[in-house]
Amino acid sequence: MKKLVILGGGYGGLTIAHHLLEKDIPQDTVILMIDRLPFQGLKTEYYALASGTISERDVRVGYPVHPHLQMKYGEVTAIDLENKQIRMAGQDPLSYDWLVVGLGCVDKYHDIPGAEEFTCSLQTMSATRRTYQKVQDVRPFGQITVVGGGLSGVEIAAELRESRPDLSIRILDRGPSILSAFPEKLQGFVREWFLEHDVEMRSHVALTRVEDGALYDGGMPIVTDVTVWTAGIQPSPVVQAMPVEKDAMGRVKLDEYHRIPAYPEVFVVGDCASLPFSPSAQAAEGQGKQIALILRALWKNETPRLGLIKLKGVLGSLGKKSGFGVMGNRTVMVGKVPRALKSGVLWKSKRHFG
Repeated sequence: MKKLVILGGGYGGLTIAHHLLEKDIPQDTVILMIDRLPFQGLKTEYYALASGTISERDVRVGYPVHPHLQMKYGEVTAIDLENKQIRMAGQDPLSYDWLVVGLGCVDKYHDIPGAEEFTCSLQTMSATRRTYQKVQDVRPFGQITVVGGGLSGVEIAAELRESRPDLSIRILDRGPSILSAFPEKLQGFVREWFLEHDVEMRSHVALTRVEDGALYDGGMPIVTDVTVWTAGIQPSPVVQAMPVEKDAMGRVKLDEYHRIPAYPEVFVVGDCASLPFSPSAQAAEGQGKQIALILRALWKNETPRLGLIKLKGVLGSLGKKSGFGVMGNRTVMVGKVPRALKSGVLWKSKRHFG
């Protein structure tokens, strides 16, 4: 039997599996998906899980059941490209004929001393569980600090405000404004929402170190009870260790068919792939659809026909009743409508994959 191994059951890997399983797969081919967990965690909603406004069950999606799909659970420790083998903690190596690497990302701490040790993460389900516990254990009227004023930071700061109205919430960013990559109209709306809901914003903060209970902007201490880190991501350490060409962000450079040029049997999807846009669930799903087309064409000895991956836009939430979005050619939406659209996207994603 020939074997397609998919590392990671996230947005990209699961999209590939679903699209391949929708049609006939060659009888001599099996798909093996490897993940830590027996379900997909909807990572775009981890901010709500950490805040306590939804349960863990709300962010779980079961993997498909199919005769050509096998599941294996464990921790991938290395990829041996030369020998076509996957190494896993405490398990025998696995061979592959084709490989999809979709191992996602980890936090990037920018070499700030203490940042990894003394902050909370949203990058995995287990890390998010620990973050939830720490947040809920904060005493009444305590202080939570969110580091990073991008989409993830804004969403968790807003959700924490809704979950724990007794707490002091602040968000720090090294740039001039939260959501600095977004249009000014959108930035202004979110700033006004934060002011109205008593979320403190500090800009131009350059952290030099982090300690238990304090962050340092140069020599100035910023006292906190819990710190949530959303200040950047980088590819999985397993991908970082792969001896292949990468871009400035550490993502793997690929050919037009999403393959590593020197290893055309290996595809890379999602946060580990060097793409012309920022990492996102939407980008991973779009790339996953194309990889499924490419594999199907490969199995039929055909040449795949691919178009451009087109992203519809970005949606973000401010609690459960408000939100913001950028659609198409920088069309800004704010208020209840983008929040309702985001809820609809989540419902559709759970219904399709589940």
